[in-house]
Amino acid sequence: MHTTTTTLVLGGTGKTGRRVIERLTARGADFRVGSRSAEIPFDWTDRTTWPAALAGIDRVYIAYYPDIAIPGSADLVKVLAEAARDAGVQRLVLLSGRGEEEAEATERVVQASGLEWTIVRCSWFNQNFDEGYLLDPILAGEVALPAGDVPEPFVDADDIADVAVAALTEDGHVGEVYELTGPRMLTFAEAVTEIAKATGREIAFVPLAHEDYIAALADADLPAEVAWLVGYLFGEVLDGRNAHLSDGVQRALGRAPKDFSDYAREAAARGAWNA
Repeated sequence: MHTTTTTLVLGGTGKTGRRVIERLTARGADFRVGSRSAEIPFDWTDRTTWPAALAGIDRVYIAYYPDIAIPGSADLVKVLAEAARDAGVQRLVLLSGRGEEEAEATERVVQASGLEWTIVRCSWFNQNFDEGYLLDPILAGEVALPAGDVPEPFVDADDIADVAVAALTEDGHVGEVYELTGPRMLTFAEAVTEIAKATGREIAFVPLAHEDYIAALADADLPAEVAWLVGYLFGEVLDGRNAHLSDGVQRALGRAPKDFSDYAREAAARGAWNA
């Protein structure tokens, strides 16, 4: 019988998962990377990999691939939660999405699992600009999006990881829904302007009609699920429903969230946008 607490980090090579692993490592905590390439692989599409990945695990960080907004995610997470409970897992920490129907359904599945749970609910990450699909347009000097004037309280992936690790390793977070945002709202055009200022480069923001953006996605070399997700986020989720601040970082960590301008300066300083 094992006596130490071991965490399975699903999406362990992704934006938040690798940061969770960095923090668990710094704390000297035991963990297992949950990915298809891990020593003990975990594959969302191959349930035969799940028992070995869950064996000896006490807590699970659930970052669903490719995204919690994808139709069917709630059904699959329900099966995972049942498998986790049967394997002796005690606690689930779910990375969820703000204002997304499938994400809300997945939250309910986790809350009804019979296990300890914490919801970490977020929307647009700062890191989409330097680690995601917006990196290449920024490097090219032109970001064309159907974003309009709707503001978004961009949240930093480091803040997300800090909250997730607190929920995984500390008492006092069970049963909490932490909705995470940055400290202020910006439009995508304003975010691009801040990146341009931080880099000292000219970066144009070009507003697009949604149908033109969808056509551009179809021409791009993107996996089908990624193209669908990006189109969904800009076509439905970015309609003002998330245009408000939340206090999740403050409640979970007792500090303010990172500001976008600090993120931009730090990313620029490490050369994230060096053309």
